[in-house]
Amino acid sequence: MRFYFMKLCRLFCLALSFPLYLLDMMGLRCLYRRLFPLLVYNITFSYNRKMHKVKRELFRNLARFANPDGTLRLLEVGCGSGANFEFYPHGCTVTCADPNPHFEPYLRRRMHANGHLTYAGFLTVSAEDMRDIRDESADVVVGTLVLCSVDDVPKVLQEVRRVLRAGGAFYFLEHVVSDSSLRTFFYQCIFEPLWYYLGDGCIVTRTTWKDLEAAGFAELHLRHIEAPEVSLMIRPHIMGYSIK
Repeated sequence: MRFYFMKLCRLFCLALSFPLYLLDMMGLRCLYRRLFPLLVYNITFSYNRKMHKVKRELFRNLARFANPDGTLRLLEVGCGSGANFEFYPHGCTVTCADPNPHFEPYLRRRMHANGHLTYAGFLTVSAEDMRDIRDESADVVVGTLVLCSVDDVPKVLQEVRRVLRAGGAFYFLEHVVSDSSLRTFFYQCIFEPLWYYLGDGCIVTRTTWKDLEAAGFAELHLRHIEAPEVSLMIRPHIMGYSIK
């Protein structure tokens, strides 16, 4: 009975999201993509405050992958407005990549606020096709809240492995689908159609840990957590790093 009720509620949300689907088909989503970076920039302050301990723990051993001279070449995929900059160590050279060019003005604000880093530039590229970035040119690749909204997760991870040097690491923090026995899963399945358009392509029912397990990394350090105080829809997270 619960299954059929969930399906009925999802159909109702699909109906509500139909006007958004039409706007997308008409090409008007590009207007929202101009507004989206401003929303993300403001939301990030609240998210970082709630996730500060989690991010500090995640990035605490970044310096392990630095070069003998202490430099660390870091590529952030789906950098958004630079929410992770404060957690990167001194001596870190950051290249930023995002498919939405409208993030760049907000990114520069974070750059000015994090003068301990060196910035190598901003690239407008999709995570599935980073051909402008040379093979094995990064010591570390970072992607947080990115794999939920890409079109092809395995292809993104393939690109990440390509640009990482041997022994380099990919750090990730992603929201994922909840266990099907929990209430969160019920809400994720119902509201996902609306969330997809409001979140600029964000999908809340992905099993991203399976893609990471199948990506071919030499080591995978991953754990599931419940993000503190964030929206019920994105509370289940995975965090960790994988080594090429």
